Amino acid sequence: MTSPRQALRQRIQDGSTLWFGGAQDALSALLVDQSDFDGIFSTGFGISATLLGQPDMELYTLSENVATVNRMANVVKKPIFVDADTGYGNVLNMGRAVREFEKAGAAALQIEDQISPKRCPAAATSSTLVSVKDATARIKAALDARQDPDLLIVARTDAMDPSEALDRAAHYAEAGADLIQPISRTFNRYEQLVQLREVCGRRLALQLMAGTWMTSLTRVQIESVAAFAAYPIASLLTSVHAVQANLAELARRRSGDFANLPFEQTTMAAFKELIGWHALEERQAHYETDVAAEPGR
Repeated sequence: MTSPRQALRQRIQDGSTLWFGGAQDALSALLVDQSDFDGIFSTGFGISATLLGQPDMELYTLSENVATVNRMANVVKKPIFVDADTGYGNVLNMGRAVREFEKAGAAALQIEDQISPKRCPAAATSSTLVSVKDATARIKAALDARQDPDLLIVARTDAMDPSEALDRAAHYAEAGADLIQPISRTFNRYEQLVQLREVCGRRLALQLMAGTWMTSLTRVQIESVAAFAAYPIASLLTSVHAVQANLAELARRRSGDFANLPFEQTTMAAFKELIGWHALEERQAHYETDVAAEPGR
């Protein structure tokens, strides 16, 4: 029987591009799982924001990240592509991180080449990287630590200089990384992504965010170079905007009137369906009925 990780790897090898919706907790993962996306991307940027209410500067720990991924895995069926940051330490920590994420249910792991603790390049003005030698050692340690050979290892380089990014990508691919991920600020046109793929000999993983040049890419262009394409923080920023707008309007009204809010609320009936309320009620009733029917009860 084909495992979920085997199925994911096979789709990559067959040339498919998988599209991931970003999630930061179990509820957002459930929303992605019930959408038309192929899988869930667990965003460290979002996890730091929702779990701690703080920026993505690797303030949350490995255990907290793993616990979040495990909660996602408990409620979704689609594969989870996990933001594993820097591995939270040296190569020994990287090995432990891979084993923990694998047990938690990850299908793929993104590993970065920044120093630890890192700063999310989507928000930081600059990033400090470990040496190519140390970054390559991280990739090798991750590959050796996985128990399931079908767990995908995605090597991300946060190098902002295009030449350095090309060089690092080639080293990470040679070390055995399954996919290579650049950050959006390194390149500024599609032809450079084609060059990156050709230089490293690996398909890419791309993260698509509003306000970056990658918004100009077409679906055909993305799928020609990438095996993974993710919208990492779209759900996070959408929910923040909607909640802020509705709270501001309700605070202004200070009444029982919910009509014509800036963003319409999901109904209680729809939310109960989303969250699986009726299924749990039926399960509880099934067991309680069986117990009540036992002789002597």
